[in-house]
Amino acid sequence: MKVLGIETSCDETGVAIYDTDAGLLAHSLHSQIDLHAAYGGVVPELASRDHIRRLPLLLKQTLAEAGLQASDLDAVAYTAGPGLAGALLVGASVAESFAMARGIPALPVHHLEGHLLSPLLSADPPQFPFVALLVSGGHTQLMRVRGIGDYALLGESVDDAAGEAFDKTAKLLGLGYPGGPQLAQLAEQGVAGRFRLPRPMLHSGDLDLSFSGLKTAVLNVVSAPGWNPGDMADLAAEFQQAVVEVLCAKALAALKKVGLKTLVVAGGVGANRCLRTTLDAALAARGGRVHYPEPALCTDNGAMIAFAGAMRLAAGDGAPEAPAVRVKSRWPMTELQPPVRI
Repeated sequence: MKVLGIETSCDETGVAIYDTDAGLLAHSLHSQIDLHAAYGGVVPELASRDHIRRLPLLLKQTLAEAGLQASDLDAVAYTAGPGLAGALLVGASVAESFAMARGIPALPVHHLEGHLLSPLLSADPPQFPFVALLVSGGHTQLMRVRGIGDYALLGESVDDAAGEAFDKTAKLLGLGYPGGPQLAQLAEQGVAGRFRLPRPMLHSGDLDLSFSGLKTAVLNVVSAPGWNPGDMADLAAEFQQAVVEVLCAKALAALKKVGLKTLVVAGGVGANRCLRTTLDAALAARGGRVHYPEPALCTDNGAMIAFAGAMRLAAGDGAPEAPAVRVKSRWPMTELQPPVRI
């Protein structure tokens, strides 16, 4: 079964084709970083318009890369939420129209389920069950994963997500857009410990997280009399260390709570080298292991959507009987259900 995947939840246009027999055949991605850089953040209307412009070209490019014709596809999967409503509608409209024209099913996919399942695309995928740490610009969650659609929320950020905190802190430090990756790069040049920032909710006794206060602590440092911009790398290193320590501690606590030793990390922040190094060492010391997506699949992409759609279809999920362009800008993962074979 060959499944076309379309991702347009925010500021990246992704198209991919996944074959349940041969694996990932092709994937194309266009980032809108340059488009939004002048505004210091994503402008929803511009994002939607750019998805409209890019999708037809990426569809042709991906089909050509896979050596396929549109008639060779068996289904279409697309991101139906969560995300920017206008951007989601672009992908949903194209996917439903494409599917209707070809007479094949179109399956709406949850964006975070795509991220959560993306490590299964690697050469050495994790086995169910596992704990998933989803860390992106919009979400930070810990989930127990028993199978496709069988997810239990263990804890989540009560305010800023980890990626959001990185971006906002980078802006406080005067770094360019996108701020998170630039802050992480700057942190590698500094030394953590010269400044002492809080580790929010580290000892809260639950699995929830909070990063808004950490961002405020950085603001207090740079606003204080005598602040030396030359110390920015050390402050960035301390900020990154604080985030990583909290994420690692909560992930280990989640594994202990459910009695598992396999951790899956997905989402854009999952590419952070400090986080990976810390988690790898912590899990290895406890006889466990961490699985990550391939580096190219850490950010939003069509491959994870094609794969998630293919897994659901193979497990028995059916596409809606009547074509309908419906998206959910807010869509809790706890609303998802395991596929039911009929």
